[in-house]
Amino acid sequence: MSYQLETQKERPIQQVKRKKRSRARFTILALLFVGTAINYLDRTNMAVAASSIQDDLGLNAATMGLILSAFGWTYAFMQIPGGWFIDRFGPRLIYGLSLILFSCFTLAQGFAKNFGTLFGLRLGLGLSESPAFPANSRVVASWFPQRERALATGVYTAGEYVGLALATPFLFWLLSSFGWHSIFIVTGVIGLLFAIVWFKVYREPTQSKHINEEELKYIEEGGALVKIEKDKQSHKMKWSDIQHLFKYRQFIGMYLGQFSIASTLYFFLTWFPTYLTQEKGMTFLKAGFMGSFPYIAAGIGVLLGGYWSDKMVKRGLSLNIARKTPVIIGLLGSCSIVLANYTESIGLVITIMSIAFFAQGMSNITWTLVSDMAPKELVGLAGGVFNLAANLAAIVTPIVIGVIVSRTASFNGALIFVSAVALVGALSYIFVIGDVKRVEIVDNKK
Repeated sequence: MSYQLETQKERPIQQVKRKKRSRARFTILALLFVGTAINYLDRTNMAVAASSIQDDLGLNAATMGLILSAFGWTYAFMQIPGGWFIDRFGPRLIYGLSLILFSCFTLAQGFAKNFGTLFGLRLGLGLSESPAFPANSRVVASWFPQRERALATGVYTAGEYVGLALATPFLFWLLSSFGWHSIFIVTGVIGLLFAIVWFKVYREPTQSKHINEEELKYIEEGGALVKIEKDKQSHKMKWSDIQHLFKYRQFIGMYLGQFSIASTLYFFLTWFPTYLTQEKGMTFLKAGFMGSFPYIAAGIGVLLGGYWSDKMVKRGLSLNIARKTPVIIGLLGSCSIVLANYTESIGLVITIMSIAFFAQGMSNITWTLVSDMAPKELVGLAGGVFNLAANLAAIVTPIVIGVIVSRTASFNGALIFVSAVALVGALSYIFVIGDVKRVEIVDNKK
């Protein structure tokens, strides 16, 4: 009898011990994946429509380059304020408002009738999308332990490529069937619907009803900044905080490298569909189908890069090796894009583009470095500065390519430019960035 009583008393304790961790963080990751896919859909739809808009509005390549770059002007220079807003008000509110605004700007482009209106709406799109990637970085820093951050970053970054791979044929079908205006109307509505989902589902780890104590303890012990909401209250945000993000050699190297990574990306996001239709003579539907392969390859590349990086961390290799190796190899691989200048075979061109974009995807886990290295009080702001450096490429790359194509009537010089910039990025990661470790802010006030 006494034995049975003891056994009954022990059962609840055993059940508590066996309680499994919840997996709420992966629901949050799915949100980031879908949000990133929509984010890139809204900034890339112009690339699909570009050739038709040129014909409809009578624009040359240089003028079209200005429209394609307009997004980058406001997006790049709003990164620091966007990161500050994320740190100050949190990702749930700011990213949710961002979704609503950039979806409205996208929708409005479907009713534009001239260069000025399109240019202005693209400026508005860039401004309203600016908090997105600082928010992603901040969410990963607070929801994921260090050993899982590269893969988490890889998964949400894959949203850029997987979304475009799946959507590009659909967007070209819309273009062929209903005209270029329909592309912006459909993608704008999709974003507005997702904003409702974001507000309904997203919460911080300590506020979520779907995370249990075991998972919360697991991510916090692994280095997740689960108490970041409390930490930010003890740190008063100052514009002088930006100085901390330019003091250190590793940050400068990251900025140079990210500009280079983004330059390859923005070739594919802006001029690649036009390259296929004008340079290679493909029909819209064929360009939509063939053009999806490099996006698929890039999605595989970013997932592989994230998995490989985290695998090296779990095996005990240093963060220097684990984080930088996939990036360096990826940047060097991106240089292969220039080989497309030396073949007329459509199949070989798509293969070369797929290899180059796969490599770019593998290098695009660099947001992990922001989560690993930024001062914990400034993760959002650091993400803003980092993304500012990246998206200067959103300004420079479309304009430079537009000028090259306008003057030479060829994309050969454009591919040389993209390849050379990727090489500079690889050298930055090899020679400029030092140790990968979190920077601590020291209060020097006496």
